Amino acid sequence: MKNEQEGFWTSNFGKDYTDRNTRHSGEFDNAYESWYGVPRVKMNEAFLGSFPKDTRILEVGCNTGMQLACLRSMGFTSLYGIELQDYAVQKAKEYTEGINIIQGSAFDIPFKEGYFDLVFTSGVLIHIAPENLPKVFSEMYRCSRKYIWGFEYYAEKTTAINYRGNEGFLWKANYGKLIREQFEDLILVKEKIYPYITENEKGNVDFMYLLERKNA
Repeated sequence: MKNEQEGFWTSNFGKDYTDRNTRHSGEFDNAYESWYGVPRVKMNEAFLGSFPKDTRILEVGCNTGMQLACLRSMGFTSLYGIELQDYAVQKAKEYTEGINIIQGSAFDIPFKEGYFDLVFTSGVLIHIAPENLPKVFSEMYRCSRKYIWGFEYYAEKTTAINYRGNEGFLWKANYGKLIREQFEDLILVKEKIYPYITENEKGNVDFMYLLERKNA
């Protein structure tokens, strides 16, 4: 049975989100530059630039594969994504090439333990109810052999935000800290705050972090 957030994102609201937010090729980097003053590919290079190009990577909640396509443009060759919303998965297959994207839930990732070198989210944990985060963290941790990477809406204290007139579907928090509190063998490799520069978001920030399993 789907939880409240899963039901919300597989409804027409989720479909509208996909249509409203899908950007590919130059539009994707241009959007990040307009929001933060930095294109997404530059953010990725700062965190993954030294990684081997055959690193096996999974994105949890990949929507139409925009982030994965960005990684592919950087030369990464072993890219996978899971996405809850079937509409977005079908669109991803139209927009991307050479990327393995399937329908799946963050609460039950359909891959075996340690299958990936790196598992990541980008703007996904913010839509998981705080009481459900431990399950999602557990699944990401289970599937990652070595690294967990994230880019999420940030606040030091978990804070609920009204999302387009809806309550209970958006939170900002220190997600890198929350997952480290659950798994003590995760260490922080790198972190960076990205403040918004757009007028309607000024004062808000997003946060990118890279974690590594000590015993990997």
